[in-house]
Amino acid sequence: MSDLTITAYNVKTKEKGVKMLDAVITKTAKGAYMAQGNDGKGNKLTTLMNEAKALAAIEAGIAKKGWD
Repeated sequence: MSDLTITAYNVKTKEKGVKMLDAVITKTAKGAYMAQGNDGKGNKLTTLMNEAKALAAIEAGIAKKGWD
């Protein structure tokens, strides 16, 4: 899955589909998966994702696991 990327909406620049760098995936209190990272220009990005995409991103090495 080398074509797997995590994208998010950048609220500051109002751009859709911005590629997320240095992503860390965490679980919310209700069990959803959330990725947090940056766009490489200093802007923080956050997006919700399903379990399959979250685990695939961790396995591919493009995101870090943020829970125990």
